[in-house]
Amino acid sequence: MNTLALCIPAYNAAKYLPGLLQSAKKQLIPFDEIWVYDDCSTDDTAMVAARYDAKVVRGDINRGCSFGKNALAQHTTCSWVHFHDADDDLLPNFTTLVHHWILRSAGQYDVLLLNFNYVDHKTGKLLGTANHDVDALQLDPLRYAISNKIVNFGVYNLDRFIAAGGFDLDAEVLYNEDNAFHLRLAKAGFSFDYLPEVTCVNYRYSESMSSSNRLKCAMANYHVLAKTVASHGDQYPLELARQLWYCIANLASCQAWAYVHKALQLCRQLGYAACPHGSLTFKTLTRVHPYTAVWGREKMIRLFKPQLRNDW
Repeated sequence: MNTLALCIPAYNAAKYLPGLLQSAKKQLIPFDEIWVYDDCSTDDTAMVAARYDAKVVRGDINRGCSFGKNALAQHTTCSWVHFHDADDDLLPNFTTLVHHWILRSAGQYDVLLLNFNYVDHKTGKLLGTANHDVDALQLDPLRYAISNKIVNFGVYNLDRFIAAGGFDLDAEVLYNEDNAFHLRLAKAGFSFDYLPEVTCVNYRYSESMSSSNRLKCAMANYHVLAKTVASHGDQYPLELARQLWYCIANLASCQAWAYVHKALQLCRQLGYAACPHGSLTFKTLTRVHPYTAVWGREKMIRLFKPQLRNDW
């Protein structure tokens, strides 16, 4: 029997959980199980979750969302699992569309990626949608996962998830855990599909983990890419080099110059010491001296466009 669990890692999420759990209760087809992992919160996260009839697993020390997701996967008895951040939302069509997909395609795919609206929580402005390229995704999931950072909106076959080891618990990838996770699944040979109808809402918060930890996110992205270079650098050199050069720009914006050096070394290892994209001037400068080109561009941004860095 195909059953579906909603699994929510939560830390100090008491003010967010009511909205998400109310949206879960509004589904036309109920979730078979709803689980919340309370990651040693100091607020009423566990009490709020229990009030909405969610099953609660309480951690003894704070270990992070990846550990919480893996723990919930060990507790659920459902055959399919969806992990959802406590501060995001579900649309009323979620379970209906996912169950229709399971009935139609579950035997063919291990992962269903979901479309979502990316919305500024303060203004309600729509900032974008996922809009995955299903043909490219199905043709080569690993190439696609390298070239497109896949975030936390998917449905996963539980048995396959557990066999692959779940989320990577390496502390160095914690702030890029969704990207690391989908790369792990693609490396393990998982088959991916995509549901184009919007079923979720991903909110942008100024105080979110990613917004308030830009340097940690950039460093974690480097470590995720470094692992993939080690395992598949010979197979996807250009795709990895492109992502490393984007990562270099983010690291430079945080003035993480030691990591910029490390990322440039990986680019040279892949055969792309010069940037393969961007303006002709910048690409030309990287052919002469990559580090100086990156350093100079960042200094120019801070000198002539300081507004791009003032909020960092």
